[in-house]
Amino acid sequence: MTRPKNSLLVELPLLVWLVVVWGALWGDFGPGNLLVGLVLALLVTWVLYLPSVQLSGRFNLLRFAVFAVTFVWQVAKASVEVMLIAILVGPRARNAVVGVQLRTRSDLLLTATGHTMTLIPGSLVVEVDRAAGTLYFHALNVRSAQDAEDFRRSALQVEAAWIRIMGTREELAALRAERRGAGAAGADRRDSAAISSPVTASQQIVGRRRDEIPAATRRDIRRDPRRDTPADTPADTPEEDRP
Repeated sequence: MTRPKNSLLVELPLLVWLVVVWGALWGDFGPGNLLVGLVLALLVTWVLYLPSVQLSGRFNLLRFAVFAVTFVWQVAKASVEVMLIAILVGPRARNAVVGVQLRTRSDLLLTATGHTMTLIPGSLVVEVDRAAGTLYFHALNVRSAQDAEDFRRSALQVEAAWIRIMGTREELAALRAERRGAGAAGADRRDSAAISSPVTASQQIVGRRRDEIPAATRRDIRRDPRRDTPADTPADTPEEDRP
């Protein structure tokens, strides 16, 4: 079976990026080393049987510049926060596994969002559900459901930034519609994403099936009819009415 390939012009940004990464890994940006990197980049993208990277055909340099400055600030701010947590809270810090269902189904944007959040101290991608467009993060010092929701919101803001930079025109239009209040259905969908309640450090391994969930948390969750994942149980739900 013949694998569809992108044109050289479409894949040019990816090739340039791979060559730059190759030079950075070796610490050598000399012509000879970059030429070797270019050959390897062509080998990876054209010869090896890998899924084609689907690009949107747009890249907003102004948005990327704003994003780069904001990203540096977020890294610096998060570094200070992690240091303070380590000094003031220490082993008493409560962590959580938080699932974030993204708007996009693009592998490129999914990867960009996950890597950006991982590079900001305090969070790490532990699992990717590619089919559902969901990223699972281990987040530091999440002590309440509101903290988990705040983390989820920050991840969605990173995704929105990448959509503005290089998302498709359809994704950009949907994002603008959501900002105008027409994305209420999308907001409902994101509210049901994955694990929405914080998990203590002793319960960081959280399964998707009820029998995989720690017993201490079973009484606090119920099935979400929209997805086969647990969701928060309201505090005022009678014990006998819970599944």
